[in-house]
Amino acid sequence: MPAPAFWSPEMAEATDSALSSGQCVIEREHFFVHGLIEIPVIDTAETFSWGVWVSLSRDNFERMGRLWETPGRESEPPYFGWLSSELPIYEPSTLNLKTNLHTRPVGLRPAVELEPTGHPLAVEQRTGITSARVRELAELLLHPDHRESRRGPA
Repeated sequence: MPAPAFWSPEMAEATDSALSSGQCVIEREHFFVHGLIEIPVIDTAETFSWGVWVSLSRDNFERMGRLWETPGRESEPPYFGWLSSELPIYEPSTLNLKTNLHTRPVGLRPAVELEPTGHPLAVEQRTGITSARVRELAELLLHPDHRESRRGPA
């Protein structure tokens, strides 16, 4: 995901908004960090990762920013946030799922831990997915026109 769901291209010209590969500010009011939802692939030793955006409070965003290049930052407690990326593979929407953002060592994107709910993405993060599911996700992402036919009747 190149930007939070709430970003629009015209914001790039605004003086009160900014987007980088790791952080985003919209209208000096909304603050986001790019992190990874990691899902174990249970029939391999691999991990499947979704690159997503999480909103943070101003205080947590500023604290995270002060520590961005600080060794040992991974000892910070997790920051509460709201998932701010729409992953179209999942229903219901992934927008605004509750998260905890875990800072990792300098140079690594934060890890996004979803609240343990019944949402399909949260279930997959907790229980893992198979390599066949990884192939299915890749196919759905590469061929979104087939998504409706694969979902079946509503």
